[in-house]
Amino acid sequence: MSECCGSAAVEIEQFAPRTGLPVVVIGAGPVGLAAAAHLAERGLDFLVLEAGEQAGASIAQWGHVRLFSPWKYDIDAAARRLLEAEGWTAPDPDWLPTGAELISDYLEPLAKLFGDRVRTGVKVTAVSRLGYDRVRTTGREQAPFLIRLDDGTELQARTIIDASGTYASPNVLGASGLPAHGEHTVAELIDHALPDVLGSDRDRYEGRHVLVVGAGHSAATTLLALAQLENTPVTWAIRAASASRTYGGGDADALPARGALGTRLHALVTSGRIRLLTGFFTHRVQRTDAGVEVISRDPSGHEQTVIADRIVSATGYRPDHSIASELRLDLDPVLGSTRALAPLIDPNQHSCGTVPAHGVDELSHPEPGYYAIGVKSYGRAPTFLMATGYEQARSVVAAVAGDWEAARDVQLDLPETGVCSSNLAEAQEQRVGLATGISGGLLSTPLPLVTVPASEGGSCCG
Repeated sequence: MSECCGSAAVEIEQFAPRTGLPVVVIGAGPVGLAAAAHLAERGLDFLVLEAGEQAGASIAQWGHVRLFSPWKYDIDAAARRLLEAEGWTAPDPDWLPTGAELISDYLEPLAKLFGDRVRTGVKVTAVSRLGYDRVRTTGREQAPFLIRLDDGTELQARTIIDASGTYASPNVLGASGLPAHGEHTVAELIDHALPDVLGSDRDRYEGRHVLVVGAGHSAATTLLALAQLENTPVTWAIRAASASRTYGGGDADALPARGALGTRLHALVTSGRIRLLTGFFTHRVQRTDAGVEVISRDPSGHEQTVIADRIVSATGYRPDHSIASELRLDLDPVLGSTRALAPLIDPNQHSCGTVPAHGVDELSHPEPGYYAIGVKSYGRAPTFLMATGYEQARSVVAAVAGDWEAARDVQLDLPETGVCSSNLAEAQEQRVGLATGISGGLLSTPLPLVTVPASEGGSCCG
């Protein structure tokens, strides 16, 4: 009989070489498929597992919304090369695509190119090492990764690239990071960010009092759409004492489409079309005969109350690392990114335009061979841009291929200013409407523009 504390020989399992197993990419969004493109170019076997029923399934949930960045920043270089070799023609590089256009004109053709190496409707529920829990060390690095799917199937992999994103794990409505009291009892009346207000979800909002909670650009986009609905009172609640962070830098914004968003929102608040509540810390939510009563209690104990028919919770997202709970991760205690990446993306110090280029070294964990890339790699930081994720994918795949020189030669041509031409947003707006909103245009008539001091800026990614 063995003793738990005495000396004993350590038995080490013998595994088949990990190099004979595929690299598994979790998530078939833009960054996950970019990783697949780089793997394909380097001749590495791979498999992409997507929980949704199509490539870009999370993007499809906000397909009506236009991106801030034009096509020239939305296409990964390796993906472009592979697609063009098959006769694909890239869209107008200066056009700001909707989420739906990003899928139909780019992600779907790219996923089709990879054939059955992209599997949809496959949800990963856990990742570990074959024969090893998180505690066991000896021989760990030689053990393949074990991937368990929601149907009970198990797969093995040499490397895991987790590009599953954060869309499925939104932040709660309540302040202090905790659900508001009663939040779960009115869940059917709370929608998360970017509903299709002027399209498929219109009947849910028109003629009703809508409360939007959140200070990011998702909240701003929703507010602009709601303002177009007749007989629809709109209230906007934020924790800050001022909305200047959301209004941004106006004409001084590096992305004109983003600047126009904040400027027009400011005009709607100034005109009274949107009622702004500042210092609002959602504490309790409860049903009443008049609607849903939302009570704010700030740190001093002061309370505010608003009654609405529906709530849009645009309070951001957080990463869900639970599938990797048996792996050895080194997570920053504040953001939930890797500890090395955190100071480079800290929203208290950076906007998305000032985040420096980074790659495999900043994305590595104590668990060799596991990497989270894309928006999930940023944890709770809202400073992510797709182009940053593409460089992450390129660097990580180069490292997986053993090309460490290329892996560490990280570059990102994304200056804080000049990302778009100064007249791009205006030109597109004349064709389809406000460039950062609902497909077909947000505003049928121009709003008066309010000058916002550039010094009031804030996070560019909301």
